[in-house]
Amino acid sequence: MEHVAIDLGSRKSQICVRGEDGRIVDERRCETAELKRYLATRPPSRVIVETCAEAFGVADAARELGHETRVVPATLVKTLGVGARRLKTDQRDARALSEVSCRVDLPTVHVPRRESRDRKSMCGMREALVGARTKLINTVRGWLRGQGRRLGTASRTTFTKRVRALWEDPLPSYVERQLQAIEMLTSQISAADDEVQCWAEADETCQKLMTVPAVGALTSLRFVAALDDASRFEGPHQVESYLGLVPGENSSSERQQKLSITKAGPRALRWVLVQAAWVLRTRCRKAEAVPLQLWAARVEQRRGKRAATVALARKLAGILFAIWRDGSAYDASRGAKMI
Repeated sequence: MEHVAIDLGSRKSQICVRGEDGRIVDERRCETAELKRYLATRPPSRVIVETCAEAFGVADAARELGHETRVVPATLVKTLGVGARRLKTDQRDARALSEVSCRVDLPTVHVPRRESRDRKSMCGMREALVGARTKLINTVRGWLRGQGRRLGTASRTTFTKRVRALWEDPLPSYVERQLQAIEMLTSQISAADDEVQCWAEADETCQKLMTVPAVGALTSLRFVAALDDASRFEGPHQVESYLGLVPGENSSSERQQKLSITKAGPRALRWVLVQAAWVLRTRCRKAEAVPLQLWAARVEQRRGKRAATVALARKLAGILFAIWRDGSAYDASRGAKMI
C-alpha cells in the first residue's frame, strides 16, 4: 500500500507519495481544489492529512475513492518531526508525515459526517449574526448614554422601535443606519431560528433530546452535531470530559490541586449547555424540571451559584447522551439522582 501524505493549504498543497518500502515514488505541488482528481489516479492508498479547515473535505473525497484516511491531530504532528529544528517547509512536512506513516499506523481524529458538519456550520453562522447584532446594539446604547439618554432593558426585536420612540428629534443619519442594520440582522436571525427549528423537528434524536427541560432546538442540534455518533463514547462521563465540563487537575508527588473545568472540546456546545443550565435553574417552571432544580440547589449550598450552574450543565450533557444512546425520552425521576 502506498502512503500519500498531503500538506494542505488554502490554495496549493504539497504531496509526497511513498511506496511500502519507504521510497518516494511521487512528489508534487498541486491546487487544493484538484486533489480529488489527483487521488483518483492513485491505487488504493493510505492518505494522511493534518487537521485544518480543508482536512475533512479531502478525507471525504479520499474515502469515496476507496482510500484509507488518517486525519492526524495538529497537536501530534510536531512530535512526528514536522517543523523539527526550526526547519519547516511544505515539502519537509509532507515528507515527514509520509515517512512516519510507513513505520506506524498513525492515529486519526473522528471525521464527522457531512450532515453533522453542515449543522455545525449553520449554528455557527447563526451565532455570527447574533454577535454582529449585539455589537451594533451596544454602539447605539453607547451613543444614547453620551446624549444623556438611557434605554432600559428591551427585547432585541423591539430595540429599534424603542430607540426611535425615545428620541423625539430625527435621528442622525449614522445612527439610523445602525438601526436599519439591526432590523435587517433581526430578520435574518429569525429566519435562521426557523431553519434550526425545522432541522431539529425533522431529526428523531433531537426530538427526544428536547424532552429534557430547558433544552431547545439549538442545544439539541448543537449536541447531535458535535458528538456525531453516540457509539464512539463509552459512557456519559466520557462525553462530559470530551465537552470540557470536568474539573482539571495539576498534581505532582504529594501535591494535589484541583482546577476549574478543562474547557476542552467544542466551545459553542459547552456555552449553550451552560445557558440551558442557567435557564433551568432560574426560569424553568415545568414540573419535570423540579428534580434537577432541587439537585442544583443542593450543589449551590455547598459550592455556590456558578459551580452549581456548571455542574448542572455537566449533568445535562450526561442525560442527553443517555437519552441518545438508549433511544428513550427524559425521565424526571432518573434525572434527579445524585452523581
